[in-house]
Amino acid sequence: MHKPPRDHVKQALALTLLVVLTIASIAGPTGLLAWAENGEALEQREARIAVLTEQRDALKNRVALLDPNGADPDLVSELVREDLGVLHPDEIVITLEDE
Repeated sequence: MHKPPRDHVKQALALTLLVVLTIASIAGPTGLLAWAENGEALEQREARIAVLTEQRDALKNRVALLDPNGADPDLVSELVREDLGVLHPDEIVITLEDE
């Protein structure tokens, strides 16, 4: 049996559509490859958020220590001496570098 040309065209269009959809599901913007890349990007962003959260918490603590109503005297003294460059001759200053 020989199929009419119109059926061949329909089958070719259906096959082409199927191939395009398959390629899009693998390599498209929401396909399998993009999903893997998005997973890696999510992990990197979560790690960055953890670092920023740690820095924010350290800054919150420092701000709390500088509260005018109950400032930590040691921290205030340290900051004043550091800013003014005033030290007694018998004092030793050890500075810790933040990463």
